[in-house]
Amino acid sequence: MSSPLLQKDTQYTWEDYASWDTDVSYELINGAAYALSSPRQIHQRLLLKLAISFENFLSGKSCYLFIAPSDVKLDEKTIVQPDLFVVCDKSKLDGQFTNGPPDLVIEIESQNTTQRDRILKYNKYLETGVPEYWIIDPVGKVIEVFVVENMENAFSGLTEKRYIRSAFSDKDKVPVSVLEGCVIDMFEVFEDLELSNEI
Repeated sequence: MSSPLLQKDTQYTWEDYASWDTDVSYELINGAAYALSSPRQIHQRLLLKLAISFENFLSGKSCYLFIAPSDVKLDEKTIVQPDLFVVCDKSKLDGQFTNGPPDLVIEIESQNTTQRDRILKYNKYLETGVPEYWIIDPVGKVIEVFVVENMENAFSGLTEKRYIRSAFSDKDKVPVSVLEGCVIDMFEVFEDLELSNEI
């Protein structure tokens, strides 16, 4: 089967995505297909240590932790594979896909995904109702946490959503807004993690 990226100016849907049978993994964002490359080792080590921290907290609780590759269907034209995400509404889980926004999404930056993580996914996560979104820079050791705030638009009288940003370092303990009592010790996550500029 030919790669769907070879078809220029094509808007893809969930139905298209579900029918693809290729060795290449893709994400769809607003109908555009993006091929996923194999992550660097530093990315995977950081992901593993984060997953252990979250899983230790979630053990025995009613929320579920997932790591990539695992499909999240945000709408008919957006299917993403976040590096790590937490779902507390079991009705969104059908055994294969997550249908609807997770409660928490974490993306670990790489050279190939910065624009996608910071612009395309950022806007889509906000639009579709992801209440908490983290972007982690493994080289700069910066953890950016974006939490939704609802605000009234004085002109329209409608409620609008925006993300409020907080920044943390690898020495900080980061509270998770959507998981009461959950604090991730980033020193433990980054400890003994050999960093490379090639992420």
